[in-house]
Amino acid sequence: MDFRQALKDKKKIVIKIGTSTITYPETGNINLDKLEKFVRILINLRNKGKEVIVVSSGAVGIGRNVLGYTSRPKEKDVRQACAAVGQGRLMMMYEKLFAEYSQLTAQVLLTKESITNEACAANARNTFDRLAAMHVVPIVNENDAISVDEELYGNFGDNDTMAAHVASLVGADLLILMSDIEGLYTDDPKRNPGARFVHTVGRIDSELERMGKGAGTSVGTGGMATKIEAAKIATDAGADMVIANGENIYTINDIMAGKKIGTLFLSRDSGYTGGNELAPEREQYRRQAKRMKKEAISQVKSGGQYYGLRAGNW
Repeated sequence: MDFRQALKDKKKIVIKIGTSTITYPETGNINLDKLEKFVRILINLRNKGKEVIVVSSGAVGIGRNVLGYTSRPKEKDVRQACAAVGQGRLMMMYEKLFAEYSQLTAQVLLTKESITNEACAANARNTFDRLAAMHVVPIVNENDAISVDEELYGNFGDNDTMAAHVASLVGADLLILMSDIEGLYTDDPKRNPGARFVHTVGRIDSELERMGKGAGTSVGTGGMATKIEAAKIATDAGADMVIANGENIYTINDIMAGKKIGTLFLSRDSGYTGGNELAPEREQYRRQAKRMKKEAISQVKSGGQYYGLRAGNW
């Protein structure tokens, strides 16, 4: 079975978009061009009959910029104030862009209690179900303005984990994490040139968790370790998950077309029994690319056509 091609048939999709994807790193302001493209992609998915739920980061980053902070505040109450300001700005942009396509949206702010408390989770699930029946697109974020590190419930800590919990709550069959990284490597590729890209993960074990080293950017909160934790939650709940780079927002279309983009974590219900699929070692890849380049030159000289090795699958 081609698990990538199977992504075309997914019906209920949760898409998490990171702060670094929808804001300019130099200023912290919203990247309106990219946000508009993102909304258009979502509308087109709905036109295909897909149900989409958006988990959107950005509230704290946008709010801090509006309030004049040049870096992520360390004080909790300041971060919460930034979130309160930024969330309104963010939703205003989403509502304006979705309205251009006559699409209704709803703001859904969750706390950890919304997921872990049985009664709250049932209410949240009913809300999502009703919004879907009304053809409304939910825009989800953690309620950072009031969220606290409670002993009983705790908080999500990052939107990767929250997106996985949302996918589990609503019974989604696909979770897409759009971030500032291409996917999972066997090691940090910036420090280890021999690190290999992981195309497909069939099972999350201790070795895979060891690979998830590193940290997030100054505008985000989640590194690869949090994404692996999110993958455990999503795949245990029966959803496939893809981690991909949000620099090119149209990558979402490539994922939904079944292209080999990002790292695919297969759900426990997938039936996959093989090992993790890794990209070739870099030296081997370079030799292969060099050989194919020679073949291309040879075919061009002989008047033939050549369809070369695709880049970007690292």
